[in-house]
Amino acid sequence: MGVAVGGGGGDPLTERAALMRESLQKSQTITDNVVSILGSFDHRLSALETAMRPTQIRTHSIRKAHENIDKTLKAAEVVLSQFDIFRQAEAKILKGPHEDLESYLAAIDQLRNNLRFFTSNKSFKSTDTVLNNANTLLAKAISKLEEEFKQLLASYSKPVEPDRLFECLPSSLRPSTGSPGHQGDSGGNNPPHMHSDHHNGNLENAVYTPPTLIPPRILPLLHDLALQMIHAGHQQQLVKDYRDTRSTVLEESLRKLGVEKLSKEDVQRMQWELLEAKIGNWIHFMRIAVKLLFAGERKVCDQIFEGFDSLRDQCFADVTASSVTVLLSFGEAIARSKRSPEKLFVLLDMYEIMRELHSEIEALFKGKACSEIRESALGLTKRLAQTAQETFGDFEEAVEKDATKTAVSDGTVHPLTSYVINYVKFLFDYQSTLKQLFQEFENGDDTSQLASVTMRIMQALQINLEGKSKQYKDAALTHLFLMNNIHYMVRSVRRSEAKDLLGDDWVQRHRRVVQQHANQYKRNAWAKILQCLSIQGLTSSGGSSAAGVGGDGNSSGASRALVKDRFKTFNMQFEELHQKQSQWTVPDTELRESLRLAVAEVLLPAYRSFVKRFGPLVETGKAPQKYIKYSAEDLERMLGEFFEGKTNEPRR
Repeated sequence: MGVAVGGGGGDPLTERAALMRESLQKSQTITDNVVSILGSFDHRLSALETAMRPTQIRTHSIRKAHENIDKTLKAAEVVLSQFDIFRQAEAKILKGPHEDLESYLAAIDQLRNNLRFFTSNKSFKSTDTVLNNANTLLAKAISKLEEEFKQLLASYSKPVEPDRLFECLPSSLRPSTGSPGHQGDSGGNNPPHMHSDHHNGNLENAVYTPPTLIPPRILPLLHDLALQMIHAGHQQQLVKDYRDTRSTVLEESLRKLGVEKLSKEDVQRMQWELLEAKIGNWIHFMRIAVKLLFAGERKVCDQIFEGFDSLRDQCFADVTASSVTVLLSFGEAIARSKRSPEKLFVLLDMYEIMRELHSEIEALFKGKACSEIRESALGLTKRLAQTAQETFGDFEEAVEKDATKTAVSDGTVHPLTSYVINYVKFLFDYQSTLKQLFQEFENGDDTSQLASVTMRIMQALQINLEGKSKQYKDAALTHLFLMNNIHYMVRSVRRSEAKDLLGDDWVQRHRRVVQQHANQYKRNAWAKILQCLSIQGLTSSGGSSAAGVGGDGNSSGASRALVKDRFKTFNMQFEELHQKQSQWTVPDTELRESLRLAVAEVLLPAYRSFVKRFGPLVETGKAPQKYIKYSAEDLERMLGEFFEGKTNEPRR
């Protein structure tokens, strides 16, 4: 079916299409115009950029220039500030350290920083000049520091007075009067007098308070001064200054205390009593030196040279070396001097103090710089031990071979016996010391070694006493002498620690020896006089003309003349015995009474029996008192005068 198109009327679709076409053409025209305009802009912008480029370059250069100017100004400010620091440090240094030491030390630190700055910035024209000036100024500053160190150290370094040192000791070691070590002399036949502080149990835990040698407030200043000198490379000068000042003061402190510089020859020439007193003093001086003066010196040294261990040890060694040498050389002189028995105990005392101080010496004199001092102290300890042991051996031999002609006319305890026994008793005061001594050289049980030595000494004494007893012409006195001396040995052992060491067997065995000598004395002294009281030989075989008295037959057959002669002989012999034996001595009261009683128990019954039986023959004759001079009571009383060690005339 077809559509008819009218010629007069418009088609709406066609109209719309025409409008759209027209609109598109306009849009294309506008687009072309915009593109043309944008193209024009691009051309203009390129031209503008080309025109602006020189201006941008100039602006960047100006900004860079400003940055460089800022950097230069800042660098200049740093340099100028370093110049200011130099001038400030210079002003303080030129004033010297005495008025304000802290500011002076701060100025030196500033100057060192100054030097470091200019050393690392050598591009400045004036750097070399500045460095020369700064180094010159630093050298002057350190020189003034050295003077200040020496002056400050010297002004506060004073010798310590003895009284102040004594106050630092435990109360048990403080001297009451006179010299701190003087102990008096030994006197008599006793071994050397033991020092008053020997084996004082309190000493092990005693408190020693080292004196303040330099005020605490001064030590930090000295430390700071020393630090600056070390940093400046003046270490050797520092050590020398410190040593010269402190060593002199230490030596003076010891001199005031009484320490003397004695040579081996001085020691050898010295009388024993004086030497013994000096040894006693030396023991006190060693204790004071190590525990107080050296300990105080170490404390000062450690604080001044804190942080410099090797330097600290070197300075301490340098300061103390001379004083240590003086003290140890005296000990060496004693240890090397001629040995003699009386020196054993002082050698043990000296050995003991060196052992006591060993750990403190090791702690104080630590480090390589002090090794020589440590070795010297240990060497002396070993030398004393060796000499003491050799003296021990000498003593045993000397006891056995003692040839003293000292006559003990009364048979009492010989001086050698009391000397040896006191010697042995004193040995037990040194048990711990002797134990250490035996350990130095020998192996085995130390207690048995001491027992063995003691037994050998006792045996040596007995052998010697046996020899001395042969000097007596009277056999009774020989046995009395041995009885007295061995009894003294036994009694002394029983009352001392030696009993535990020697044992009950030794005591019992020697008590029997004492009894044997007592019996031998009685036999030799009284057998002859007891023979006078025997009836043997009084009767004649053919009967006597002297008839029995009273018809009792008691004296039957006895000769009056023989009876009178017996009484006369008895009287004469008893008087002789009394005369002689009242001058003899039995020093022990108990032993003396026991011996008198033993004699009385034999003599008095025999005398009473004789008088009872034969007295009547004499009493009926002329002058009976001429024959019966003594009653039994008289004899008993006179026996009570025996062994008193004095002259007594016989009395009725």
